[in-house]
Amino acid sequence: MKRLFCAANRYARESDWKTLTALKLCLLSLGVIVGMYLPDGCKKIVLTLCLIVFAATYIPLMSRLLRVLGKEKAEK
Repeated sequence: MKRLFCAANRYARESDWKTLTALKLCLLSLGVIVGMYLPDGCKKIVLTLCLIVFAATYIPLMSRLLRVLGKEKAEK
């Protein structure tokens, strides 16, 4: 497992924003496809979990982006 994580870190370091965007769109598409095949009884539970994961990841990511943008503005 450690080898897989090292390879993933190396892949991310060697990728630019376009490659990472394509990867995220690919995963989003896979998630939508899987979501379409969920039974109706599970959809509310999965939606709730997805909303929690989205909030838990989106807030720190946007916070980091705003810090980077603030640093760039301060450097100019």
